[in-house]
Amino acid sequence: MTKKIIRGSGGRPSPPTPPQPTRTPDNLHSRQFATFLDLISEGEIEGFASASKEGLTQGTTAYNNAALKDVILNDTPVLKSTANSADPAATDFNFQDVGFTPRFGTASQTKVDGIESSSSVTAVGTTVTASSPVTRQITNSNVDAANITITFPQLQRATETGDLLGTSVQLKISVQYNSGGFTDVITDTVTGRSADAYQRDYRVNLTGAFPVDIRVSRVTADSTSSSLVNAFTWTSLGEIIDDANTYANSAYAAIRLDSMQFSSIPSRKYRIRGVKVRIPAAGASGSGTPTIDSATGRIIYPTGYVFNGVMGAAQWCSCPSMILLDLLTNTRYGFGDHITDSSLDLFSFVTASKFANTLVSDGFGGQEARFSCNVNIQGSEEAFDLINELAGVMRCMPIWSAGSISLKQDSPATASYLFNLSNITSDGFTYSGSSLKQRHSVVSVSYFNMDTKEIDFEVVEDTNLINKIGSNIKQVKAFACTSRGQAARLGRAILFSEANETEVVSFTTSIDSGIVVRPSAIIQIADPVRSGVRRGGKISSVTSTTIITVDDSTNTDIATTANAKISVVMPDGSVETKDIVSVSGATITVSSAFSEAPNVNANWLISNDTVQSQLFRVITVEEVDDVNYGITALSYVNEKYAFIEDGSSLPTRTVSVLNELKNPPSALQAEEKIVVINNQAVSKLIISWQPIVGVTQYQVNYRFNNGNFVSQTVSSPDFEIFDSDVGTYEIQVFSFNAALQTSATSADLTFVAQGKTALPANVTGLTAEPISEKLVRLRWNLSTDVDVIHGGRVYVRHSTLVDGSGSFANSTDLIQALAGNTTTAEVPYLEGEYILKFRDDGNRFSAGETSVVIDLPDNLAPLIALTRREDQDSPKFQGTKTNVSFDATTNSLNLSGTGQFDSITDFDLVGSVDDFGGISSSGTYEFGGAAGSSFLDLGAVFSVDFKRHFLTEAFFPSDLFDSRGLIDSITDFDGTEALDVNAEMQVAVTQDNPSSGSPTYTAFQTFANGTYKGRGFKFKVNLTSNDTAQDIKVSQLGYTASLQRRTEQGNLTASGAGAKAITFTHPFFVGTSSILGANTNLPSIGINAQNMASGDYFEVSSVSGTGFTVHFKNSSNASIDRNFTYQAVGFGKGG
Repeated sequence: MTKKIIRGSGGRPSPPTPPQPTRTPDNLHSRQFATFLDLISEGEIEGFASASKEGLTQGTTAYNNAALKDVILNDTPVLKSTANSADPAATDFNFQDVGFTPRFGTASQTKVDGIESSSSVTAVGTTVTASSPVTRQITNSNVDAANITITFPQLQRATETGDLLGTSVQLKISVQYNSGGFTDVITDTVTGRSADAYQRDYRVNLTGAFPVDIRVSRVTADSTSSSLVNAFTWTSLGEIIDDANTYANSAYAAIRLDSMQFSSIPSRKYRIRGVKVRIPAAGASGSGTPTIDSATGRIIYPTGYVFNGVMGAAQWCSCPSMILLDLLTNTRYGFGDHITDSSLDLFSFVTASKFANTLVSDGFGGQEARFSCNVNIQGSEEAFDLINELAGVMRCMPIWSAGSISLKQDSPATASYLFNLSNITSDGFTYSGSSLKQRHSVVSVSYFNMDTKEIDFEVVEDTNLINKIGSNIKQVKAFACTSRGQAARLGRAILFSEANETEVVSFTTSIDSGIVVRPSAIIQIADPVRSGVRRGGKISSVTSTTIITVDDSTNTDIATTANAKISVVMPDGSVETKDIVSVSGATITVSSAFSEAPNVNANWLISNDTVQSQLFRVITVEEVDDVNYGITALSYVNEKYAFIEDGSSLPTRTVSVLNELKNPPSALQAEEKIVVINNQAVSKLIISWQPIVGVTQYQVNYRFNNGNFVSQTVSSPDFEIFDSDVGTYEIQVFSFNAALQTSATSADLTFVAQGKTALPANVTGLTAEPISEKLVRLRWNLSTDVDVIHGGRVYVRHSTLVDGSGSFANSTDLIQALAGNTTTAEVPYLEGEYILKFRDDGNRFSAGETSVVIDLPDNLAPLIALTRREDQDSPKFQGTKTNVSFDATTNSLNLSGTGQFDSITDFDLVGSVDDFGGISSSGTYEFGGAAGSSFLDLGAVFSVDFKRHFLTEAFFPSDLFDSRGLIDSITDFDGTEALDVNAEMQVAVTQDNPSSGSPTYTAFQTFANGTYKGRGFKFKVNLTSNDTAQDIKVSQLGYTASLQRRTEQGNLTASGAGAKAITFTHPFFVGTSSILGANTNLPSIGINAQNMASGDYFEVSSVSGTGFTVHFKNSSNASIDRNFTYQAVGFGKGG
């Protein structure tokens, strides 16, 4: 068996925890109330919306309860909308202890009680006991109420265990009028706990005779224990005089709020049914009496209602027309002091009201009035602005006409007048429209949402326009609008107007038409300039009410098919339209009789389904002068109303035959030309065609070598494609009609373009004209190729051959290539053949060459000082060579190959050892005055004539394909002539002794034939090749140096008695040891002596290149002084 052992230890038990005292919360607080008077409206209103809908009677408790559903504090209604208005539960109130008294703006309304005008407070300060009530008297008979303030210093009860609990005290207030005995008016019990002072106010309305005694009594027995504190004091007595104003004709509400429920003054809103306005009374001929839809405020007009000019009693409604009428005629808040019913066209107001109150779809499956006006106008506004805003609610325009104000509404209407070219001035019709940038694709309409009690937004979009221009948003505030459906209709109306009613027409008409047409009237226009046909004019004669004759038939399209109709302006200014039955010439028969016979010269207009008239709504009519009126009208679409109200699609209205598709153009052709643009030759393709009558624009599509098509719109029957290239162009041309619709088919052409690949034409008209012994002027005709004139070159080469066998290939550039627009050139006067070619900006030479041969006659020979021929030395060409070499095979100096002999691995594969690796791109050969020398020395500075000996020929070292270089380096793949090489002879000159070791030479300059001044001369040949497969051979190279014969004469000189030394002004060349021999060509001296006597003579001695000596003697051989002149004839001019 299991043993249970109990063990423990000694000690005293712990004392129990003492209970905590209970303290009742301090739940008594002093309370204050605020009373507000809110002005709601000027004029009598229907009342509060909820109470009105429930059909409750004003002034009843149920009405006031229902009104609290429309009193909104801090966006929360005082009473829930689901509450029973007759007996609401406490939980139905969102706010407690709200006092509410409405007034509805009647002329006889009473004041609201409890609204203090003034208050006088008297201190009482007496403790009220059960045995000693306290009484005070009021003697001021103007006092409307008394305010009794009771103060409890503390209110609580303590128990033996330390609990602090609340307690209750009952008191009562009694009133005695004029000593007639006290009557208890207030009995109240204050329950709770307050550890500090607690006050409570009691208002007692005084309704009897004065004086009035107020008595405060304590019903609860006085406390006899210090643990119970419940004494109270009558603190003060306030004498209140209430506001006596009734605020007649002003609707307002008095609302009393408990400060305990609000931390600050709350916002207050009231949902009301506003000012009552007059509506039309019973109609004429028993056509019924309009009524009000109590749910919406819409005026319900009986079917067939006829207004007789009588207005009925004022009622609440939401009709914008009647509200505007009330604003215009009310003397309190409107313009009634200035406008009366007699100043208004009441019939136009009723007409606008009928249209406004017609039921349309609300967009959500229900129906609502087309236009409703729900607005609270709280401040003063400009009269013009306010009237226009109210009129704008129902798409109206107020017009002052014939002494009264009438409303012109944008509503369905038929044309009331006709215009064509016969009843306007010769200026015709002028049209203007808005830019696409000014149009909006999205309209955001703001309106007041009655459910959320906030501004809400309805967005209307034009999807097609968004795809075209993107989202261009217009923000619009819908004035007086609380309907989402009405806001949507406004947005659609704006989008429609911007898209379809933006065109404005202006014209001037005569007085007979100008005085009839008024703003907002719908007019028909037949404009042959726009429609393409004449369909309007004047009546020339009238046979009967069914047969009329028009002014023209030859130039007029008098339609008889496609629902043809004719409209005529009648004698009373109205327009009647009839179907056309038949036409004979200018005579038209209609289906049924006009109401009366039209007048001769009355305007007529024809339309049918093919071409309809244009419709416009008149905006302004202005008097231009005494006989003419200017009219401005906006395009009008009479089918727009269905679109605005339910989004119905619009039928197409054809107003012009110009919209018919046109035929494509004919005779499409293309021509290629090279033209100049910005001084550059550009190839262009000119596309042209035969224009189509009535077409002002064409669309050209083209593509190159099966690429993508490029589209371009042009206004002329031609089109140009610049920078055309070699290849195939496919071309399509469409015609546009007036609506910018393309023709159904296109004119097509395929053209193969050459671009700028054609070779330039050959040089023509080449002539040579010697202009000196040194120069000859070449002349030729200007190139016929634009790409030569602009960006091209003229190449001038020379060959020493005089038999006409020279060619461009075996000649060398004589001068730098000239600009392509050059027609003359001054070149050295050389014997041989001048050869010219054109080269275009694409580096293409003309196919042929043009030349002129000059064979110089023999002149008086100058002194030939030296003829130097490098090609006649042995061995030949002993000068300094760089990238050139002598080729014994061709017996000429050639450019060297770039390859290395050691690089050859297979000699069988090498076409030419000398040219292995390709021809060098450049090379030089330098020479002087003897074989192997580097300079020519004349011994002194002289002017010397140099004539070159220079014969070259371009060639292909090998014509085998394998010998050609890289394909990219071949400039002429198919060519057989070597044209990409050149040779240039140059000379450098110094006036120093070339043997001095440091002579200063000029830079090398191009040398052909010329005169050079110097002592020393160096010569160089530059060989160049732009094709590694082309070389140039120099078979003749050298020069002839010659000095011209010249004569130097001396002035009259006295010899003196002795030998006279004469120094030449310029030294003569007499030869050097290396040139002709020293002093081998001394000048010849002639003396012309004067005043010589018999036996006198002279001796000439010491003749040199620089001077001579002359000595005059007599017969005795004695020296004498004689005057003389001299003449020295020699070669060269030194110095």
